[in-house]
Amino acid sequence: MTAFDSLPGAVAAADPSESASSRPLPDWVFGYGSLIWNPGFEFHEACLAQVHGYHRTFCIRSTRYRGTPEQPGVVLGLDRGGSCVGMAFRLRPDSRRQAIDGLYEREMSGGVYVARMLSAVLADGRRVQALAFTANRASASYECLSDDEIVRRLSACCGQRGRNREYAIRTWHSLAEHGVHCPHLAAVGRRLLAAGCD
Repeated sequence: MTAFDSLPGAVAAADPSESASSRPLPDWVFGYGSLIWNPGFEFHEACLAQVHGYHRTFCIRSTRYRGTPEQPGVVLGLDRGGSCVGMAFRLRPDSRRQAIDGLYEREMSGGVYVARMLSAVLADGRRVQALAFTANRASASYECLSDDEIVRRLSACCGQRGRNREYAIRTWHSLAEHGVHCPHLAAVGRRLLAAGCD
């Protein structure tokens, strides 16, 4: 049994509508998608971590960052059930507020995510509470898609932050560089590469 195998479930949800002054100021943030390779904030420490009760999946329609209203893309969310290995970032005390505000601006527009404090276990066995952005099943942007539809959107769509397929492949490769195998991402990524994505 590894340290990752003994983690208890997720805890306490944060209110997504709270004002900036009442947002949580955690020491840790959990990243499972683009935050792994593009956190966009200063941090003191980064290491692999696992949360239970949620899994990584393509379930959020993107009409801005990785798609358009006319041609929606799809991005990752933490959806209920299972577990997920990602990266935990320990924020710097002197820039914690700036980091949290930036994350809320980046992740919480449109109500597609819910900010939650989750129990996470780090690769070295430490247990921490980490801020994570989980899929909001009540959002109109939450979707359950077939693998074929996911690959179709990833192959075709592009938004303000670039091509949808690059988002998927970069997340897959970033996890692999840390020794993490995500079967869902790997299967999608291989199909994208076979279709000529680089």
